[in-house]
Amino acid sequence: MKLRYRYRIYPNTQQKRLISQLFGCCRVVFNDALAHCQEAYLKGHKKPSSNELSKRLTELKKTEEKIWLGEVSSIPLQQSLRDLEQAYSNFFKSCKGQRKGQKVKPPRFKKRKSKQSAKFTDNGFKLYPESDYIYLAKIGDIKVIWSRELPAIPSSVTIIKDSADRYFVSFVVEFNPKQLPKNGSSVGIDLGITDFATLSNGDKVKSPKPLKKQLKRLRKLQRNLSRKQKGSKRREVARKKLAQLHAKISDTRKDFLHKLSTKIIRENQTIVLEDLQVSGMMKNRRLSRAISDLGWRTFRTMLEAKSVMYGRNFRVIDRWEPTSQRCSCCGLKGGKKELSVREWTCLNCGAQHDRDVNAAINIKVAGGHSETLNGRGGRRKTTAKVAVAIEASTPEFKQLSIFDLLK
Repeated sequence: MKLRYRYRIYPNTQQKRLISQLFGCCRVVFNDALAHCQEAYLKGHKKPSSNELSKRLTELKKTEEKIWLGEVSSIPLQQSLRDLEQAYSNFFKSCKGQRKGQKVKPPRFKKRKSKQSAKFTDNGFKLYPESDYIYLAKIGDIKVIWSRELPAIPSSVTIIKDSADRYFVSFVVEFNPKQLPKNGSSVGIDLGITDFATLSNGDKVKSPKPLKKQLKRLRKLQRNLSRKQKGSKRREVARKKLAQLHAKISDTRKDFLHKLSTKIIRENQTIVLEDLQVSGMMKNRRLSRAISDLGWRTFRTMLEAKSVMYGRNFRVIDRWEPTSQRCSCCGLKGGKKELSVREWTCLNCGAQHDRDVNAAINIKVAGGHSETLNGRGGRRKTTAKVAVAIEASTPEFKQLSIFDLLK
């Protein structure tokens, strides 16, 4: 399977200028090729092939208007054309129903203010792990923080600049999964807002809620940005401060989710989760901000990916299973309960229940794993074993890697 490893890099002032020039050239090549394809469509012609676009790029470099395209490496420019071809391929397959998931929109023009990236193939970069440098064609040796060792030699590298003006290099390498020893333990997980996760063994995990903690400062920076004149230097400074805060919130949330999912995968052989319709829950204007601050879907994706990597069994039960209504002791369905009801007593057996713990036990039972005599199986599905890319953590936030925790 393939995994993505990302490392922080620190280019100097001259290298930042060259990288910015490279991003601009890649963006111009992509937008120019996209405009040419749209013009051919309006004239009733077929979409130009990748070879035709590549020949057209070669001719553009010889013109006086675009002669500056030859000042950067040609490898990322050709990759921009391949990215456009892949974007059109995904769009056509989605229209024909050959691609799973949501409908894919046609490719759009790239903007200068969004995240910038450029991809080099194997003949455009060199690695120096022993000297903490990486060489990129026509840019030079850039300092990189090797927070972990690459498991294999990568065939390509993508240089990325995010909205907070941080620079990264990203590698996609082949990874051979290591099976963890089987322990026979199983756990059901009930996700919530007050407690991020309640396990069937009674443990409750609080969420750091990074957005809620930084909400006051976030509003202040947003007001400060709205007062600045568009195009001014002070507006750019205010925008960068706001982007840095957003990056801090995102990294805090991702660090928490990585550590929690790793701990659960390491301690349990079977993990059962409830299928939640997060998009529908987000329509509740009173809970949408709290739900978006938790990252439920990201947590499920991490559990699914790590279970495939380390030989764990990950199951998802049906979203209509009445886990909060049913008594985990006798199985009596007591009816729907308001969210304010956190504890209740079963009218049949008299058992006292914590709402979240009872739901977690029922999720585990519905997943086909029960340690009681009255186990009830529910509708469930086992996720497909697909390769999911997990980005490596950056050392700035002292995030433990999933590979280090699972040793």
